[in-house]
Amino acid sequence: TSNYLLQNGLGKYGLVVGYDTRFGSAAFARSVAEVAAGNGLTTYLSVAPAPTPVMSYNIVARKAGGAAIITASHNPSEWNGFKYKPEYAGSASPEIVASLEKYINAVHSVNDVTAIPWHDALASGVGQHIDPQMPYMEHLANLVDLPKLSNAGLKLSVDAMYGAGAGYIPALVGGSKTKIQEIHGDPNPLFPGMSQPEPVASNLTMLTETVLANKSDAGLALDGDADRFGLIDEHGTFITPLQVFAILALYMLETKGERGPLVKSITATSMIYKLGKLFNVPVYETPVGFKYIGPVMQKHNALMGGEESGGFGFRGHIPERDGIL
Repeated sequence: TSNYLLQNGLGKYGLVVGYDTRFGSAAFARSVAEVAAGNGLTTYLSVAPAPTPVMSYNIVARKAGGAAIITASHNPSEWNGFKYKPEYAGSASPEIVASLEKYINAVHSVNDVTAIPWHDALASGVGQHIDPQMPYMEHLANLVDLPKLSNAGLKLSVDAMYGAGAGYIPALVGGSKTKIQEIHGDPNPLFPGMSQPEPVASNLTMLTETVLANKSDAGLALDGDADRFGLIDEHGTFITPLQVFAILALYMLETKGERGPLVKSITATSMIYKLGKLFNVPVYETPVGFKYIGPVMQKHNALMGGEESGGFGFRGHIPERDGIL
């Protein structure tokens, strides 16, 4: 990653480094930060686990060259992974991934890697600890009428799935007339009670029970790195991501009165085509994955984009899915 940034004229802008709540993620992220700092990059290391969309937005907030995020997202507990987000704060294109792989394959031993201890990076100023939450939440306050939601008198149940998104929804819209009960908010890298931190019906039994027991208006679930979400209605029924996509698009077009293209993956619902026809807005279809959806959103200034797995992105935000938004 450091070599990619330096070779592409992005090194001077620095690297944001984040991580989720899994085993080893914090240590892995620190190692990434030590390598980046050792290569002379201004390195912004998160002080705590943070959602992928939060770290992605910090690329924009800090005018960084990209972000490295240690997360396995919604996958089983024994997994971990490395996500790279380029300077535009979206998914890396296949071309960027191929370039990164070239640099990775050129490393044959630890002796090929330059790094400095993180305490030395901090002392020299090339390394910085950051709280990524505040810039992100301030940005969301410009996109969403948070006081209106906070004063709406809603009763919501939220399943953080032991992941990096814990605390975000209560902090954004709770604390006034709207009451929020969050479950699975303490980090647990074993993700007990679920096969993996993925917001699908089979993993949301406790959220469904909580919604019914509390007579909540809705139940919301975030996956392990909070870039996707799931929805339970007031009757305890799981609303599929395809239905949610149509509901969100209808809300943006009809309730908010906004206009702009819609972008869908090939496996997403045909309801989007019907909404496009009804409101006279174009619909663009892409292969599966936000690495394809995001660029089309940018190219056409799309109102929103979505996929079948519960990932949605919106105009005015980063060209990436965001479960919290």
